[in-house]
Amino acid sequence: MEKYLGKYSPQLYAILRIVAGGMFTMHGSQKLLGWPGDGNTVELVSLMGFAGIIELVGGLMILFGFFASWAAFIASGEMAVAFFKAHAPQGWNPVMNEGETAVLYCFLFLYIAAHGAGIWSVDAARKGEHRG
Repeated sequence: MEKYLGKYSPQLYAILRIVAGGMFTMHGSQKLLGWPGDGNTVELVSLMGFAGIIELVGGLMILFGFFASWAAFIASGEMAVAFFKAHAPQGWNPVMNEGETAVLYCFLFLYIAAHGAGIWSVDAARKGEHRG
């Protein structure tokens, strides 16, 4: 498969970053704006409110590739805290404690932090890199 898809690696990585950033943004908008969802929001000055700010702002930064490495590193840390604070007390297994999303986001964002924004990003445009 690498023979066929490998040549599209930069584009597929960019799509992964964009989709992950968009999904993370929706977690933040759900907490802070009540959308998508039932309209309920969390208190801004709370741990969940702080998480919502990281998710909304960080998700947008990852989506657009604007200081994506820094945003992804912070988002990765937030997801590690979310797992150990909210999910791990219910048991170690992420599938059983409903923490698999937090674990996946944590390691996906850690990878994005290490890799950088890649093509189709504000970071690439600022550096004058080829956008693919």
